[in-house]
Amino acid sequence: MLVLQDIAVTYQNTVPAVQGVSLEVPDKAVVALLGANGAGKTTIFRAISGLLNFHKASIVRGSISFNGERIDQLNATQIVQRGIAQVLEGRRLFADLTVDENLRTGALASRDSAAVRRSYERVMDLFPVLRERRKSVAGYLSGGEQQMLAIGRGLMASPKLLLLDEPSLGLAPFLVQQIRKIISEIHASGTAVLLVEQNAQMALAVANYGYVLETGKVVLAQPAAELLQEESVRKFYLGLHEGGERSNRGTLRLRRPERRWSL
Repeated sequence: MLVLQDIAVTYQNTVPAVQGVSLEVPDKAVVALLGANGAGKTTIFRAISGLLNFHKASIVRGSISFNGERIDQLNATQIVQRGIAQVLEGRRLFADLTVDENLRTGALASRDSAAVRRSYERVMDLFPVLRERRKSVAGYLSGGEQQMLAIGRGLMASPKLLLLDEPSLGLAPFLVQQIRKIISEIHASGTAVLLVEQNAQMALAVANYGYVLETGKVVLAQPAAELLQEESVRKFYLGLHEGGERSNRGTLRLRRPERRWSL
């Protein structure tokens, strides 16, 4: 479905942020993108969703294709219309608008009113608490409710691919488990997910496949279940030695990945 081929991105034409990244998200799959702060995860999301120009960045090499069509030269609205939606890190809700009003902003690129109604009902079925809070002002929702609203707003565009950027950030452990369940339900409904998540254990538990980034490069790519067993990943992201004891996290050093995979 989504193919990044040898993508390189620089900021202000001088600062390299992503250097030759290739990755794939198959149809109806969940793919996790892991990496420390500054590894290039957010830049990759901006490249996919057409938001680089807002951050004085540009793709200087490579291509991005979605369902066989090049999208790296399209603007953000055109990319949403092709079927890609992003849930930004930090939720980025309109705090003074109601739940319903926030949800409607997620469908502004759609011209199909029937599809918007279907998406709205899908969101309400997925998040019953939002149905109860429809007229509530978003800024007064709890952190968990705000994250549900942010994801719901992304789903209002009826995406074929949903980009989720740190959905569990700042949430209590029991809410992280709710978010994990929600991602699984979105996946089960037929929407592919590309997930950036610092909680590696949660991300790899819900994903089919994972990529690990370091300083703008992919250093490991494996099925998620195998990554969970990868000793370097366990030490760096989960802080575990063999036997389960905690370790200090250091610099991740891994072999170069295979580029292609299948479900």
